[in-house]
Amino acid sequence: MKLRQLIPFLDTTAQDWAWEARILRWLTFVWVFVGLAVMFSASYPDGDANYGDGLYFVKRQLIAIAIGMIGFNILVHSSLRYIQGIADWVYFILLAGILITLLPGIGTSVNGGARWFAIGPFLIQPSELIKPFIILQSARIFGQWERLTWTVRLTWMGIFCIMLFAILLQPNLSTTALCGMTLWLIALAAGLPYIYLWGTAGAGVLLATLSISLREYQRRRVMSFLNPWSDPTQDGYQLIQSLLAIGSGSISGTGFGLSQQKLFYLPIQYTDFIFAVFAEEFGLIGSVLLMLLLSVYATMALIVARKARNAIHRLVAIGVMVLMVGQSLLNIGVATGALPTTGLPLPFFSYGGSSMISSLICAALLIRVARESSEAEVVTLSDRRPKTLVELKSRRPSRPTPHF
Repeated sequence: MKLRQLIPFLDTTAQDWAWEARILRWLTFVWVFVGLAVMFSASYPDGDANYGDGLYFVKRQLIAIAIGMIGFNILVHSSLRYIQGIADWVYFILLAGILITLLPGIGTSVNGGARWFAIGPFLIQPSELIKPFIILQSARIFGQWERLTWTVRLTWMGIFCIMLFAILLQPNLSTTALCGMTLWLIALAAGLPYIYLWGTAGAGVLLATLSISLREYQRRRVMSFLNPWSDPTQDGYQLIQSLLAIGSGSISGTGFGLSQQKLFYLPIQYTDFIFAVFAEEFGLIGSVLLMLLLSVYATMALIVARKARNAIHRLVAIGVMVLMVGQSLLNIGVATGALPTTGLPLPFFSYGGSSMISSLICAALLIRVARESSEAEVVTLSDRRPKTLVELKSRRPSRPTPHF
């Protein structure tokens, strides 16, 4: 790989990619650019007030984008067979990172959840970074399910359960639910027997119900979602401010940078509720365009999955679509009051280095599937001809010896 291939806009090889891969690449860049602009607008007042620098969050996000783009370009130029060969090792390293966050004194708690650990001035969230490797591992296991022994099947089911349970203990119910749904939908796409699917779905619903029953703050979130105006100054405050922001946007929005709710009315406006700021500034028209972007991305992912000639590659494409588009819809559903309040970021929009890197890795995997599904190695006739007289003689069939 040449050095310039690590820099997105200097990578001239993209013009030779399949059309699906090129469209997905530009959709990703547009998504990142728009998200960064919205994050700049949403985070500027908080950065200026608390850090004396309105660009504080933007600068840190740019570092994450730079790191993620390097990984992005490495993956789009790497064989999926090679990526899958190292995916299990990365998965186990990140699973160990999730378990480490549960240890007292090591995990860093933010807003009541110990989901991070610090490396210098940066916070690493392994439960976000593990998402693309959940897709890779589940696609490999479910894609060749019939050829695996029950020992291998049960071993990996146990590993997936340990991962989900560890994320739940952080506590992080929303990410646990998203990862669980991703695994379940990939298994459904792989054609696993319905008895397994319904059994695991029932167990997941039971576990979520148990978690909500045991944790008061999760129970309050559900109750405030049903009627936020019953407690407008406490549990329902965040959702009410989000709805006020979205309603204030009207048809065309207040204009870029002119949101009022981001001025310390709407909490965590540059992470979980960044869509409310976007809807206030760009209105219904901007929101429809964002939904159109998600629809085009999902459609392209399904086209790539349909054209994939390898079952595992097809499941990777479906998994990326479920994670990227599904997580976006869940975040928008929370901001609009259609779903209970959760801590899921909006991909490429919400502030967070781990989320940004994870989303870029997912996008790169989908583009790589598109490349391998649509591009074939063409062998010219000149390559098939023997190049030397020795090869020509060695390939010429020997004449039978005449008998008289």
